[in-house]
Amino acid sequence: MSRSYLVTGSAGFIGFHLCEALLRRGHAVLGVDNLNDYYDPQLKRDRVSRLKQHVQFVFLRLDLSNRDAVAALFRNAHVDAVYHLAAQAGVRYSLENPHAYVDSNLVAFMNVLEGCRHNQTRHLIYASSSSVYGDNTKLPFAVTDAVDQPISLYAATKRSNELFAYAYSHLYNLPITGLRLFTVYGPWGRPDMAVYKFTRAILAGEPIDVFNHGDMRRDFTYVDDVIAGMLQAERRLPKPKKGAKGPPPCRLYNLGNNRPVELRSLITTLEECLGVKAQLRLHGMQPGDVLETYADVEASARDLNFRPRTTLRAGLERFVRWYLDYHGVPVPAGGPAACN
Repeated sequence: MSRSYLVTGSAGFIGFHLCEALLRRGHAVLGVDNLNDYYDPQLKRDRVSRLKQHVQFVFLRLDLSNRDAVAALFRNAHVDAVYHLAAQAGVRYSLENPHAYVDSNLVAFMNVLEGCRHNQTRHLIYASSSSVYGDNTKLPFAVTDAVDQPISLYAATKRSNELFAYAYSHLYNLPITGLRLFTVYGPWGRPDMAVYKFTRAILAGEPIDVFNHGDMRRDFTYVDDVIAGMLQAERRLPKPKKGAKGPPPCRLYNLGNNRPVELRSLITTLEECLGVKAQLRLHGMQPGDVLETYADVEASARDLNFRPRTTLRAGLERFVRWYLDYHGVPVPAGGPAACN
């Protein structure tokens, strides 16, 4: 059955892939993004151009921190469900520009919640982050773990989103699903993330910055696996509460690979995919970073049939092929074909 969706952050990495997946399934998508310059807006415009090739895609440039504009958007949209992926991303950037996180991650999210509330949105699905787990030493990270000690402003805003969502779900019986995402990578990725930054630097013959001397582990999750989980989450509508004491229709899930990888292993595999050796510039621990992320996906597997299938090697090969093609970079001798 064809449906209509509002996807915020549609020009972003994950939002773009989600829109493509919905459009391929015959759904109508209204994409919203402010096309800010946190990273090169041309990449965002190129994603939007690709989406506009679908007749059922409509794009609207909009700042979600604008309360009146968001209210008008929801009055006129008439969609079946909302995916809220728009946010100011990046742990390290939050040290430099904290106000951007308040506007994009708190004010904007409140405006979206209000829009959903006043227009009886069937289901709101929003992106949270593994960063909410902070310095949690219990592994793997489970959604039942305490997450009241964020170590970055970005993490604090994402945890705030979860609390806002719970309150709105409780007060207005609004079905909401939050998805804690774990280090997503893949084609059309963000230039500020490790895989993209490392690839660019290695091919340019420049050193790559490796924090904590590479002694870090991440639950690198390929974007197609994350999108599969997002599509399943929308289909599983949280049940409205019955009676004053019933639980609100609000759920949280981890979407992670469940196989953390050492940063050194990531670099080694990327070198093999590129056929080029990396120059390393080692640093100490960066403020706001965590040593390890590792997702407990038992609930996601049970409720969403979430089962990541893409190995790191396969995912990096796909990313490298896209990168070389998008940037018009010649294939290095012994390059992507060596990563099988």
